[in-house]
Amino acid sequence: MEAIKPSHTATYDIEEVNDDYSPLQGHPAVTGGDPPKSRRRSLKGFCVIVGSVVFLVSLVALINVNQTEQEPSSATVTGAEAQNDKSSSSSSRNHKVSFLEPRGVAQGVSAKSNPALSEELSYNWTNAMFSWQRTAFHFQPQKNWMNDPDGPLYYKGWYHLFYQYNPDSAVWGNITWGHAVSSDLIHWLYLPFAMVPDHWYDINGVWTGSATILPDGQIVMLYTGSTNESVQVQNLAYPANLSDPLLLNWVKSEKNPVLVPPPGIGLKDFRDPTTAWIGPDGKWRITIGSKVNKTGISLVYTTTDFTSYELSDRYLHAVPGTGMWECVDFYPVAVNGSNGLETSVNGPGVKHVLKASLDDTKIDHYAVGTYFVGNDTWVPDNPNKDVGIGLRLDYGRYYASKTFYDQNKERRILWGWINETDTEADDLAKGWASVQTIPRSVLFDAKTGTNVLQWPVDEIESLRLSSSEFTDLVVEPGSVVPLDIGSATQLDIFVDFELESSGLREAVGNDITGCGGGAADKSEFGPFGLLALANDALSELTPIYFRHGKANTYFCVDEKRSSKANGIFKQVYGSQIPVLDDEKFSLRVLVDHSIVESFGQGGRRVITTRIYPTEAIYGAARLFVFNNATGATVKANLKIWQLNSAFIHPYDPLDQTE
Repeated sequence: MEAIKPSHTATYDIEEVNDDYSPLQGHPAVTGGDPPKSRRRSLKGFCVIVGSVVFLVSLVALINVNQTEQEPSSATVTGAEAQNDKSSSSSSRNHKVSFLEPRGVAQGVSAKSNPALSEELSYNWTNAMFSWQRTAFHFQPQKNWMNDPDGPLYYKGWYHLFYQYNPDSAVWGNITWGHAVSSDLIHWLYLPFAMVPDHWYDINGVWTGSATILPDGQIVMLYTGSTNESVQVQNLAYPANLSDPLLLNWVKSEKNPVLVPPPGIGLKDFRDPTTAWIGPDGKWRITIGSKVNKTGISLVYTTTDFTSYELSDRYLHAVPGTGMWECVDFYPVAVNGSNGLETSVNGPGVKHVLKASLDDTKIDHYAVGTYFVGNDTWVPDNPNKDVGIGLRLDYGRYYASKTFYDQNKERRILWGWINETDTEADDLAKGWASVQTIPRSVLFDAKTGTNVLQWPVDEIESLRLSSSEFTDLVVEPGSVVPLDIGSATQLDIFVDFELESSGLREAVGNDITGCGGGAADKSEFGPFGLLALANDALSELTPIYFRHGKANTYFCVDEKRSSKANGIFKQVYGSQIPVLDDEKFSLRVLVDHSIVESFGQGGRRVITTRIYPTEAIYGAARLFVFNNATGATVKANLKIWQLNSAFIHPYDPLDQTE
């Protein structure tokens, strides 16, 4: 199509902003402010108030500590009780302050929600705001709590996604396996629960697990169960009817549990079995996450029948100081090639990715290395960037990821869990919590030789509607350019940036470190990028940007002004990113209401963002290009698609359109 220009090209100087959401220069203030003298007087009063609040909070904390033994239920309030508390006091806004242990920790898993400093809502949310936060094409249940993706597989024309789910509430607990299917990884259909906690070996939760498809077509599902004594054990399940493409019914083995924590491993430090792979000796292998003191480890077991196992006398891998490893993933990638590899592949031209979700930091780390099948060990290519101390799968809000091999299209597909950063009271009020990422294909980056590439599955293109294109858009230093694209809440954005001359790529000025303090932190050659989910006043915005220096380039997302709500985490995420000599600065961004997934340099680095706008929603959401550099003009080329909804809904056997 013919390239079009912005409908208006007025630019606005960017000025560093403060925490009270002062508008960028050239924009009218959203609300009036006091004159400077009044503001100084207010600051003095504010300090007095803050000091008083700190004293009161400390006093309440001391009281709570002293009352812990008398009030053990304070850390385990049920979803119904929390909902009642929220309903009865959201109008009065006078909830008591409480310091709750994050859900899940007491039962031996990672913190599944943020520690609540208050039972109040983080903002005076309206139903319209909550409705807008629900995504249009990311997978999430109709209601309630969701966390880790489980057992993904492709079978008889359907992609299957299982997931950790609480049927009773929008907070973690009573973990059951939800189940959904799709013919294209985008348009999902909800199915009945696959497994519920109903035996002594999983009565405290049907936790994370993985599927393995055997050569004879049988499917085995290994999953962690939390027993009636909160011991983590591994259990076996399989489909009741392999002729059913929907795999509606699952049978738990009479031999469960098939694995219990071995000597030297904590009873709550033994979870999340991987997909199995077969070695040249005909034995299947799985690895399970654990720790020894502060050393994160992955245990290896061999089996021939998935009911009896032998523990290897070596760890697959271990990294001191990384703590408990959850949701370990292990799979091969081709050094040169555009296809994914089946999990058991090994040999020349193959490297292996080892990934662990670190319980201590709530971050998914990975490294690329070599798997030695003779003794079932793995060695990273670069020990200085080992698992837990090097690369992350995603530098944003992302955890508990899992891959599977899609034999239908010969690719490896990755899912990750996007957890919330608001309060539990918010989640209970809106009635749901958490989203899954768009499925991503995973390949080895042959150009750098050091990392994987992640990219949204091609099927996302089926949602594309109208498009807009902007060519050779010049963005002067310290300016913002609005893009007239209509609705800006469901987008697929491609953009390339060039600095004003090739000589600037060497950036002879002072070098930069990291993402700075955010998008308002100026340097000679950046930041420059996009402002997503921004309002016209630019008092709410989410910048996705590059910062370029003489030694490194950084890829970043700044949440600090993404929402006017308090009580939620608003961080600056980012990473150093390789930009090779023959490459432009390239970015792809998927915007889906409250989720923004950003892919830098073809997916070398990915940042997932969960945000909570209060004003930049519905028709008020806008998209801008910005350049906050002090010494470089940026030229941008953009292609932007509006995206349709995936219309995720329950499965109807009478619906012939699926």
